[in-house]
Amino acid sequence: MTAFIADRTALETSIRNSARTIESLVADVGRLAAVGEAFVTALRAGNKVLTAGNGGSAAEALHMAEELVGRFKANRISLPAVSLVADCTALTCIGNDYGYDEIFRRQVEGLGKAGDVLVLFSTSGNAENLRLALQEGRRKGLVIVALLGRDGGKLAGQADLEIIVRGQETARIQEAHQVILHLLLEIVETAFT
Repeated sequence: MTAFIADRTALETSIRNSARTIESLVADVGRLAAVGEAFVTALRAGNKVLTAGNGGSAAEALHMAEELVGRFKANRISLPAVSLVADCTALTCIGNDYGYDEIFRRQVEGLGKAGDVLVLFSTSGNAENLRLALQEGRRKGLVIVALLGRDGGKLAGQADLEIIVRGQETARIQEAHQVILHLLLEIVETAFT
């Protein structure tokens, strides 16, 4: 059997592409600060953060919510956050009874209140279930944050605050979204420690 040899040039290229994509976030420091300030304002007022995404973006939505309820770096009070991807019984019930496009909208309808923050993670910006959640959040008076990729897709320009990672590779966009969520958590922890 011939030993497998990984393509080191491809690995180097991926690392460089990731670094360039993350470096591009420097241009969004003002937007990052504005999103962080919106989080702090909402949380200080007794509101919560709701997060949603599909696939790898669902993992990022889970990560953000658990770090707010638990902790990121510092010991501080637990902050109210719910990932709308976390409850498999709600997802399967809503998906079965109303269709997959409704899985987040119904949860925003039931859990969201004016002043809460709804964070939508999407590398393409084209997920119909996120678009419907955004519309429901808008109807209920939530602050809508969209963390998007590529050109922002159908969600571009629809949120109160958005950051669009201008990459074309899903993996690189998700890596940048991970950096964004960690930076937002740093802002929140600075305000609550």
